[in-house]
Amino acid sequence: MQNRLPLGQLLLTGVPSPELDVETAERFKRLQPGGYILFGRNINSPKQLRKLIDDLRDLSDIEPFITIDQEGGRVSRLRLIGNEPPNAQALRKKGDLDLIKRHGSLTGQILRVFGFNLDLCPVLDLSYDDEADNSLKGRCYGTSPKEVIDNASVFNHSMREQGVLSCGKHFPGYASAECDPHEELPVIHKTLEEMEADELLPFRALLPDLDSIMTCHSHFPCWDADTPRWPASLSKNIIGQFLRNQLGYDGLVMTDDLDMGAILNEVTFEDTIRACIGAGNDLAMICHRIELVEKAAEVIETLPDPIINDALERIHKAKKKMAPPYDWSMEKFQEVDSQIWDLRVDTLGEEEAKNLSVEDGKRSPVETY
Repeated sequence: MQNRLPLGQLLLTGVPSPELDVETAERFKRLQPGGYILFGRNINSPKQLRKLIDDLRDLSDIEPFITIDQEGGRVSRLRLIGNEPPNAQALRKKGDLDLIKRHGSLTGQILRVFGFNLDLCPVLDLSYDDEADNSLKGRCYGTSPKEVIDNASVFNHSMREQGVLSCGKHFPGYASAECDPHEELPVIHKTLEEMEADELLPFRALLPDLDSIMTCHSHFPCWDADTPRWPASLSKNIIGQFLRNQLGYDGLVMTDDLDMGAILNEVTFEDTIRACIGAGNDLAMICHRIELVEKAAEVIETLPDPIINDALERIHKAKKKMAPPYDWSMEKFQEVDSQIWDLRVDTLGEEEAKNLSVEDGKRSPVETY
């Protein structure tokens, strides 16, 4: 399989701007990335966004993952051109599963309008503190494993029904993190028994119904005591041994953004790429240092064939489940966007719905990363 598929398939890359310049288009054409992740920097208008996605697909000999963080609240990239859906915390506090079902369905529909085929959610982390400064504020579907399972399952099923693949994050769970991995590496001093009693329960429950898993940038001494400050996203003990072998998950696994401080401050680029694929991830996510994607492919080429071929096989298997975009229609976008506003009002009330999430200088870079 290594001879048939380009090694760029093991990379999920960001895109520099709202339009493809000649240099970037040539780079992607040569590399043939497995997928693309879009951010606010890529979004100016509905029509422009659809054209960018169509252009990315046109460059690809193998249909790519086209993904985004469209959760709700402040982590809603599409709020730049449309209405902001309510976040997971607001939905769970409302306590109405029908609203969560609508949220999942509308999320799937609006993503299909633009040509996205994979959404990087649901968040399966617990909220131990709704005000915690660890990037999870507002993003968690529950304060207990059961609450997360009940709510996230409904969202996950409803979105997937619309033809958009899901991604459970952030495995194995960083609810206890005391810092933000966008800035530095959290160290979570929990025993495996404690992890099994809380953080891991939503993942165990939803694994059969998730199209992919995202691994987190936190260090867990209970798995990696012999390698201090080694992130879970690069850990063979956590991904290869625990997730793959013990939990039996053979689906798509990707890292969180490898351009976060939790990685940049701890591990060299070459060691990061080598370790993340060697540990059992199928996709290495490079969101911002796009000029390094070709170097990443060169590092992957040095890995043993069985590791590369296993990853390529899982990527190929996941891609067979992808659905094509809807035919472009501004009217369809406006129709779904209007329903998202109705959902926001039904969740928050008319007055609170007008108060959109705004950056206040203290929030996590998750809003723009």
